[in-house]
Amino acid sequence: MKKGFLLAAAIIFSVYDVSFGQNSKPNIVFIMADDLGYTDLSCYGNPYHRTPNIDSLAGKGLKFTQAYAACPVCSPSRAAIMTGKYPARLHLTNFIAGDRKDPSSPVLPAQWTKYLPSSETTLAEVLKKQGYTTGIVGKWHLGTADSTSPAQQGFDYDRVIAKNGLDYYNYTITSKGKTVFEDKGQHYLTDKLTDYAVGYIQENRSKPFFLYLAYSAPHIMLVPRADKLAYYFSKFAEHKGKFNPNYAAMLESMDDGVGRVVKQLAESNLLENTIIVFTSDNGGLGLPELGPAPTNLEPLRKWKGHVYEGGIRVPLIFTWKGNIPANSVTDNYIIGTDYLATFAELLKIGDLKTTADGKSFYGLLREPSKDYARGPVYWHYPHFSNQEGRPSGAIRNGDFKLVESYETGKTELFNVKEDVGETRDLSATEPEKTQELLHALQEWRKQVNANMPEPNPDYRRKD
Repeated sequence: MKKGFLLAAAIIFSVYDVSFGQNSKPNIVFIMADDLGYTDLSCYGNPYHRTPNIDSLAGKGLKFTQAYAACPVCSPSRAAIMTGKYPARLHLTNFIAGDRKDPSSPVLPAQWTKYLPSSETTLAEVLKKQGYTTGIVGKWHLGTADSTSPAQQGFDYDRVIAKNGLDYYNYTITSKGKTVFEDKGQHYLTDKLTDYAVGYIQENRSKPFFLYLAYSAPHIMLVPRADKLAYYFSKFAEHKGKFNPNYAAMLESMDDGVGRVVKQLAESNLLENTIIVFTSDNGGLGLPELGPAPTNLEPLRKWKGHVYEGGIRVPLIFTWKGNIPANSVTDNYIIGTDYLATFAELLKIGDLKTTADGKSFYGLLREPSKDYARGPVYWHYPHFSNQEGRPSGAIRNGDFKLVESYETGKTELFNVKEDVGETRDLSATEPEKTQELLHALQEWRKQVNANMPEPNPDYRRKD
């Protein structure tokens, strides 16, 4: 039995009178894309990709323009969503298989926990205690041992990608650790995950359910369905090669899956009693890795693996028919630690223990135009990423964001409201703000007992 429920913010009962309908509580469908960039959806201004079903969610709900992942790589970001805790507090600060070093650096990557401990309380466990049936379909990536599997972290139903997770054919799907499906090059992975999601909704439509649909798309390798490519190849010359047709086709398949999920909810008469969330685990991949660069994150700086905006700013859409205003937009910023607190307030769960990592943004779902002061948010990535990212940390408070290098101690200050591309370092002209944010970032690391890079004993300084 786990010791209480840890939450990232003080929980206050909702001031809104929400009717949960015949199911008594709203269903929650949380759809996670993998390495989907902030600029990749049509509804976020992309002129090359076709994503009509995801765009429709934005048109029927609330689009966030400043939503953040809690880390620029996948496993820590997912752990933050599941627990409401910063990855630094969990010491789960890199993707599970990450182990890159740089012999020329003065530091070695930090020691870190390569799984989400079973002692942590997850969103699935919180909802299960509230009477929800809980299901995960797709990518878990928070531990492979029996004790750290979804079945031990609150999920009643699991269909998880196992062998060949980077291939969209020739993969396996497991449940409770046992193989339940093995592909031999015939069933496209994105479609198969959608099949499981639709089936889960059909089987559980008579009771409150939580579905965590974690697509592997559009993560590399870039393996699209062949029948999706003709349109994008026909547009490649017209757009002067400014997009990757394989990546675009993969996005379209995922968008088809989202459409099928929404259609099943509608056919089951569940749309008015279902919250749908769509987001990404971190920024897109903007450089060649296992093939050509998938996407371009401009005007954002950098991409996955970096604590600059391109690595951490993600699309986020919430829909809930009759409860969230249609076609609404908010410029308020939130971070991945905040989902658990938000769902807790929405469900009026008042008996949770609290920590300081998350803050509910439920009020924004009801009134997107309201003032919302999120306060400081933090990032801690003491590793070398596969995408050229270096050990570093960051803090945002209001319009200002500070980035600190763990190798050199160099700091950069940006006004991300006026300079979203982080092109103008203000640290020399704003020394007081720089010191204020640096001190806050350093104090936060002490508070959460962050795991830090270690000195490299073989480093030889070049004069």
